[in-house]
Amino acid sequence: MTAPTTERTELIHGLYTEGEPIVDTKAPAGPIEQRWSKRKFEAALVNPANRRKLSVIIVGTGLAGGAAAATLGEAGYHVKSFCYQDSPRRAHSIAAQGGINAAKNYKEDGDSVFRLFYDTVKGGDYRSRESNVYRLAEVSANIIDQCVAQGVPFAREYGGLLDNRSFGGVQVSRTFYARGQTGQQLLIGAYQALERQVAAGTVEMFARHEMLELVVVDGKARGIIARDLVTGEVETHLADAVVLASGGYGNVFYLSTNAMGSNVTATWRAHRKGAYFGNPCYTQIHPTCIPVSGEHQSKLTLMSESLRNDGRIWVPKKAEDCEKDPREIPEEDRDYYLERIYPSFGNLVPRDIASRQAKNVCDEGRGVGPKVGDFRRGVYLDFTDALKRMSAEAVAEKYGNLLDMYQRITGENPYEVPMRIYPAVHYTMGGLWVDYDLQSSIPGLFVAGEANFSDHGANRLGASALMQGLADGYFVLPNTIRDYLAKGPFEALEESHPSVVEAKAAVDARVAKFLSINGDRSVDSFHKELGNIMWEYCGMERSEEGLLKAIDLIRGLRDEFWRNVKVLGAADTLNQSLEKAGRVADFLELGELMCIDALHRRESCGGHFRAESQTEDGEALRHDDEYAYVAAWEWGGDSGAPVLHKEDLVYEFVEMKQRSYK
Repeated sequence: MTAPTTERTELIHGLYTEGEPIVDTKAPAGPIEQRWSKRKFEAALVNPANRRKLSVIIVGTGLAGGAAAATLGEAGYHVKSFCYQDSPRRAHSIAAQGGINAAKNYKEDGDSVFRLFYDTVKGGDYRSRESNVYRLAEVSANIIDQCVAQGVPFAREYGGLLDNRSFGGVQVSRTFYARGQTGQQLLIGAYQALERQVAAGTVEMFARHEMLELVVVDGKARGIIARDLVTGEVETHLADAVVLASGGYGNVFYLSTNAMGSNVTATWRAHRKGAYFGNPCYTQIHPTCIPVSGEHQSKLTLMSESLRNDGRIWVPKKAEDCEKDPREIPEEDRDYYLERIYPSFGNLVPRDIASRQAKNVCDEGRGVGPKVGDFRRGVYLDFTDALKRMSAEAVAEKYGNLLDMYQRITGENPYEVPMRIYPAVHYTMGGLWVDYDLQSSIPGLFVAGEANFSDHGANRLGASALMQGLADGYFVLPNTIRDYLAKGPFEALEESHPSVVEAKAAVDARVAKFLSINGDRSVDSFHKELGNIMWEYCGMERSEEGLLKAIDLIRGLRDEFWRNVKVLGAADTLNQSLEKAGRVADFLELGELMCIDALHRRESCGGHFRAESQTEDGEALRHDDEYAYVAAWEWGGDSGAPVLHKEDLVYEFVEMKQRSYK
């Protein structure tokens, strides 16, 4: 890796400074298949009697947070669990559709732990840690056993064995699924385990509570400041360690497949307190979503990647055919462009590749569906061949709820007319930087699931989010957090401690500030404008010129926000306008950091595509000699510049090379 040049410093106009490099001191050495066992053995233990004296706060009740709370509660720790929803069952993990990966090799098609490891590293475009990814592949099989024991109704073959299907970026079938509602069924399993511990008294549940600040005392995470979203009361909660499992930040784009309430506030407030933010520019655009239909929308809908198993993606070869009924376009006039460009993987190429190619054909003027602005933003996902091969009943058994959802939203019958899809923001590979133990740069602050950066590099393979969430919650975090908790008992902390008082006062002042501005623009109008900037300049394709423009636009928008936002209502009651204001204020800061990160990384890798760095045939072109590192950003203060710390990525077991799915 070469050092930053003077030219690059000038290029970004002093937008950031570079700090000392960092290393993951917890990652064990030795044969990769022995590293996780070695780390578990070396981690200190806490005896059962002492666990009852230790407390952990967990923010988020999705698969990672719910599984972690249930497991730590079962172990005997006192756990406080927080979610902003009215029930843990409403966590956004419930929206995951297609499946969960595991290296079981039930199909005997050549799968293995090492192949899942290799596929994930390659799919992430060689920008993830080998040790973390191998551990994920290693524990994947345990997840399936755990969930089956909980009663999760995975699909089964005629003989009763668990069924599998394929997802993008692989040539084996390793995805376990429950029709098109896998996330919901897995979350119910984690939820019932969590509620069992609530009933046992080891977990204390705080629904309708939003974390607004991290409490750091003597450099260690010791609690959170949370707002009761029903009464408006700002509460202080203290513990010996804090776990953030609050999901990703895709809603910075305004339009995404995320739940409307999904936000970055928990992780961003931790970042402002000293937690490094890893690779914020790595965002995933999912290729299989219902297209935008107009300016009125505030959310987009995912159509599972599993549909690409049997559906074929195409556009007309001729632009003049785009307005025709697709059923009237003959086979010879259709361009099955993924099958044409990538014959080895066809419609099951990774998400970043499928999304860029959909954008390319639409930019050529061959998009389908109604015009939104000046473009038709859609491609066909066609089940005609599958219906001939399998029958409508067989298709409905595998995908029925997804196809029904599509029909309810669009008014079109996908059994009769090809579906229309287009890429949309779906997932974020970036997140708070963590070491092998999932501990952030703040001692005592652990981060699990999509909220951390650790496993997916620059692009996540389909069906791996559920795998990571449950791996972190059930198997990784409980084995690593005990190494930190074994340092206890910790000093008793009172709410009168100066650091605690300061954190609560900061929240009170911020709430009062929102309500006092009394400007002319709604919070949603600022959020929508930010989303347009991010999508236009930091979306599927980024360039130096566009990113510099985006940074200027975001800074201007943020200044206007603090001068002219109008937040209705009061602080001491239910107030969704106030909730949104805090979230959008954090998105406005995050959006700038994402653009700075994308600007500094002058290469294309995975979901980060720089127009200046592509191969002759338009594929992503990495520069391993300069950018084979994790970009871990330190908060530089309200008036300072962010500080870049680099963690070199070392590959011992996988050869780094340009990805090819052709």
